[in-house]
Amino acid sequence: MDKNKILKAINNFSKNTLMEHLSIQYIDIGDGFLTATMPVNAHVHQPYGQLHGGATAALAESVGSAASHFFIDADKFLINGIELSINHIRSKREGVVTATARNIHKGRTTHLWEIKIEDEEGRLISIAKLTNIILTK
Repeated sequence: MDKNKILKAINNFSKNTLMEHLSIQYIDIGDGFLTATMPVNAHVHQPYGQLHGGATAALAESVGSAASHFFIDADKFLINGIELSINHIRSKREGVVTATARNIHKGRTTHLWEIKIEDEEGRLISIAKLTNIILTK
């Protein structure tokens, strides 16, 4: 399957979910990484008009969990996030953030991802670490 077909499938799989509500779009995939974007607007603001940390965390967990999906047999197994740690470095009021999940550990029962969330200029907004567990359906 080519990269564009994979990305289209991931984006279609996100219909009627939190990812669609937050306008998360998966835009790139490669060896050991997956990248997604999310617009920063009133839908993801906290009351001070800045990007909400919870929306950022949802973006990080979404891209890391979707990335794990490519390392499993989806007919037999499913992915659940079991730990998310995130540090918010810089605030953002508008524009787009880009999250890239890179694999740190790919085990039989757990996957560990580092997710960097950056602005349009490549400045670090947040950095997260996600542990996923692989469960039998």
